[in-house]
Amino acid sequence: MRQLTTTSGNPIADNQNSLTAGARGGVMMQDYQLIEKLAHQNRERIPERTVHAKGSGAYGVLEITNDISKYTKAKVLQKGEKTKLFLRFSTVAGEAGAADAERDVRGFAIKFYTKEGNWDLVGNNTPVFFLRDAYKFPDFIHTQKRDPRTHLRSNEAAWDFWSLSPETLHQVTILMSDRGIPASYRTMHGFGSHTYSLINKDGERFWVKFHFKSRQGIKNLTNKEAADIVANDRESHQRDLYENIEKGNFPSWDFKIQIMTDEQAKKLPFSPFDLTKTWSHKDFPLIEVGVMTLNENPKNYFNEVEQAAFSPSNIVPGISFSPDKMLQARIFSYPDAQRYRIGTHYAQLKVNQPINEIGTYTVGGAMNNGMYDIEDKAYYEPNSFGGAKENKDFLEPDIALEGVMQRHDHRAEDSDYYSQPRDLFNLMNDSQKSQLFNNIAESMCGVSDFIVERALGHFEKISPAYAAGVKAALKK
Repeated sequence: MRQLTTTSGNPIADNQNSLTAGARGGVMMQDYQLIEKLAHQNRERIPERTVHAKGSGAYGVLEITNDISKYTKAKVLQKGEKTKLFLRFSTVAGEAGAADAERDVRGFAIKFYTKEGNWDLVGNNTPVFFLRDAYKFPDFIHTQKRDPRTHLRSNEAAWDFWSLSPETLHQVTILMSDRGIPASYRTMHGFGSHTYSLINKDGERFWVKFHFKSRQGIKNLTNKEAADIVANDRESHQRDLYENIEKGNFPSWDFKIQIMTDEQAKKLPFSPFDLTKTWSHKDFPLIEVGVMTLNENPKNYFNEVEQAAFSPSNIVPGISFSPDKMLQARIFSYPDAQRYRIGTHYAQLKVNQPINEIGTYTVGGAMNNGMYDIEDKAYYEPNSFGGAKENKDFLEPDIALEGVMQRHDHRAEDSDYYSQPRDLFNLMNDSQKSQLFNNIAESMCGVSDFIVERALGHFEKISPAYAAGVKAALKK
């Protein structure tokens, strides 16, 4: 028989009855295990993520099948390399108890345990986002959460913000399209979304976008289908992912990239670092890289899925950042969120631990479990006692920056909010357009007329047919 113990390993003789003075009490202060259990219960929940609170996760492997060494020296991206990973899917707006099958963007965050440290690719199931400047991100998220007066989700707030921020139109069109509610996490694509950079062994930098194309095919839900599922199962995506992996039906995605040279970037009619824009597949075709497969379920949801901590600041040699304003802000905000949510040493948790040797002097703070051993006398840098040292071989090539430092109006710099949503709208068939119109009309329930009119004005600029379709749906 396995002995029940305290968290410190002390054996427990009775886990059914509190220690009392007589059968009717009171309870004795020395019943340390009663106090321990109650105190732990009060602390069983860490703060949920401000966004992406509801999620599911699984382990897997990335296998590189094609040679892209001319673009990057990253070991994780060399042909033949196999790298273990952890992928967390999520919805964006809902709380931890929200239903899976809601109309929302899906998070697609991957932690690759590479030989050169962890590489985190924190993306979504859409290639773009609502914003191009993180200065507006907290305001946007407020519109997706609950009204502080009513504690209800607000269509009015969402459409007021969207119609006053026309850079959102591309993502709004995707969200309200037939792809706004994936049928499962297995049946949707994933994107790094941001522009990143790859660096090769010669120190050349290339701009890159990362794509993961579902091998299961794309499958989505209508509002009615989703409502029927939610009425019976609020964990439909979690159940689907877990059960398929348990059955050995391992989901997989083709891993592809788009590459842009700096010379091409300078000639592009819009900023290649604008998160509200996509790169043309005709001008920048997808390049096959490899295959990602999920093949193992977590054994403890809280330890592995809830405490998984991702940040785009986690990069490896050969993969780096870009001047994308949203990416630059996330480099700070993500690890800061993890320090607040989980603790100073969140990287020491098993799901977040890198597989390579660690050399750091960041040791103070709660919950240091000893992963960061400090050499005798070497607890600072520089030192004379054999402690970890920097290596300038890992310096990146320069990025040329120019311009006056000021709060540049991103809307004045690029006011083309309509061409890419127009291209997307024109790709839709009649059924997809009909769903788009009806989904928008349903999402405008309770929205003030003047906000609806403002939104219709934007739809008109995308396409008269877009505006007409929404108007007709609103009259139903």
